[in-house]
Amino acid sequence: MENLKEALEAKMSATVLELVLGAGPVVKAVLVVLLMFSVVSWGIILFKYRYLSMAERQTRAFVRNLRPGADLKGLFLQAKALPLSPLAGLYRAAFLEGGQGRNLAAALRRQEAVEADRLHRYLSFLATTGSTTPFIGLFGTVWGIMNSFRGIGATGSASLAVVAPGIAEALVATAMGLFAAIPAVVAYNYYLSRARRLLSQTEGYAEELQEMFSRRPGEQSQ
Repeated sequence: MENLKEALEAKMSATVLELVLGAGPVVKAVLVVLLMFSVVSWGIILFKYRYLSMAERQTRAFVRNLRPGADLKGLFLQAKALPLSPLAGLYRAAFLEGGQGRNLAAALRRQEAVEADRLHRYLSFLATTGSTTPFIGLFGTVWGIMNSFRGIGATGSASLAVVAPGIAEALVATAMGLFAAIPAVVAYNYYLSRARRLLSQTEGYAEELQEMFSRRPGEQSQ
């Protein structure tokens, strides 16, 4: 029974490969484009998982060091050792600004924009993949069906042998489009929510930093 199951799976894999290799040039081009989208998307998915996990870990480590009356310069040295934490980035910006009022507020706004850009970087490609690849696959589907109709017109027959190759191309293109789109959409929504949680922390912390440096002016330069 197991040998029969393995034989069926091997035959199915060989059939799909044969369909891809036997597809027309347009459908092959569609499949190559979809494969490129999928490969880049998975690279971004793995990269953002590692990046956001490290950013969250470093942020938790930095928050543990925050306490009333903490040494500002000591916090700065700790923040330098946590380069991926948005909160540590805000603190570094505030400390290096060494000022108060408008200058400090402007520095914090600039750093917030930098941190938001870092957290959202490459997510737009996942969104583009999720919204575009199904339509690219649909184009391959339509083209495969058109090939089926061409075969019917050329032979005057609507037998399975005539229409099957074009229909098969269409189904492969549809499946490849979904294969590229679904993980990209899921990852985009998941990573966007994680990035927003980190950014919401930075917004509140920016106000705390302004109060901290206004209460302890000049200590950062000591």
